[in-house]
Amino acid sequence: MPDVKDRGLRTFVTVLAGLAVIYFGSAGRSPEEGRGISGGVVVLALLAALLVWHLTRPGDKTVK
Repeated sequence: MPDVKDRGLRTFVTVLAGLAVIYFGSAGRSPEEGRGISGGVVVLALLAALLVWHLTRPGDKTVK
Protein backbone atom coordinates (compact mmCIF):
# COMPACT_ATOMS: atom_id res chain seq x y z
CA MET A 1 0.00 0.00 0.00
CA PRO A 2 2.82 2.56 0.55
CA ASP A 3 3.58 2.49 -3.18
CA VAL A 4 0.29 4.30 -3.90
CA LYS A 5 1.37 7.37 -1.92
CA ASP A 6 4.87 7.24 -3.42
CA ARG A 7 3.44 7.03 -6.94
CA GLY A 8 1.25 10.09 -6.32
CA LEU A 9 4.23 12.09 -5.10
CA ARG A 10 6.33 10.80 -7.99
CA THR A 11 3.67 11.89 -10.49
CA PHE A 12 3.38 15.30 -8.82
CA VAL A 13 7.14 15.91 -8.97
CA THR A 14 7.25 14.74 -12.59
CA VAL A 15 4.47 17.12 -13.67
CA LEU A 16 6.06 19.94 -11.68
CA ALA A 17 9.39 19.43 -13.47
CA GLY A 18 7.70 19.58 -16.88
CA LEU A 19 5.76 22.71 -15.97
CA ALA A 20 8.91 24.38 -14.61
CA VAL A 21 10.69 23.83 -17.93
CA ILE A 22 7.72 25.27 -19.83
CA TYR A 23 7.52 28.28 -17.48
CA PHE A 24 11.20 29.14 -17.63
CA GLY A 25 11.36 28.38 -21.35
CA SER A 26 8.57 30.83 -22.13
CA ALA A 27 9.50 33.51 -19.56
CA GLY A 28 12.82 34.29 -21.23
CA ARG A 29 11.36 35.18 -24.63
CA SER A 30 11.55 38.71 -25.95
CA PRO A 31 8.33 40.59 -26.76
CA GLU A 32 9.13 40.49 -30.49
CA GLU A 33 9.00 36.69 -30.48
CA GLY A 34 5.45 36.49 -29.14
CA ARG A 35 3.96 34.93 -26.04
CA GLY A 36 3.69 31.27 -27.11
CA ILE A 37 5.98 28.37 -26.39
CA SER A 38 8.06 26.72 -29.06
CA GLY A 39 8.11 23.06 -29.94
CA GLY A 40 11.64 22.76 -28.59
CA VAL A 41 10.51 23.87 -25.15
CA VAL A 42 7.74 21.27 -25.19
CA VAL A 43 10.22 18.55 -26.14
CA LEU A 44 12.59 19.67 -23.36
CA ALA A 45 9.71 19.62 -20.88
CA LEU A 46 8.80 16.06 -21.88
CA LEU A 47 12.42 14.97 -21.60
CA ALA A 48 12.75 16.58 -18.16
CA ALA A 49 9.55 14.89 -16.99
CA LEU A 50 10.72 11.50 -18.27
CA LEU A 51 14.09 11.97 -16.57
CA VAL A 52 12.46 12.80 -13.24
CA TRP A 53 10.09 9.83 -13.60
CA HIS A 54 13.07 7.55 -14.25
CA LEU A 55 15.22 8.94 -11.43
CA THR A 56 12.47 8.77 -8.81
CA ARG A 57 11.45 5.15 -9.42
CA PRO A 58 11.33 3.04 -6.27
CA GLY A 59 14.25 0.75 -5.60
CA ASP A 60 14.19 -2.99 -5.04
CA LYS A 61 12.94 -3.51 -1.47
CA THR A 62 13.18 -7.29 -1.30
CA VAL A 63 14.74 -8.81 1.81
CA LYS A 64 16.94 -11.86 1.37
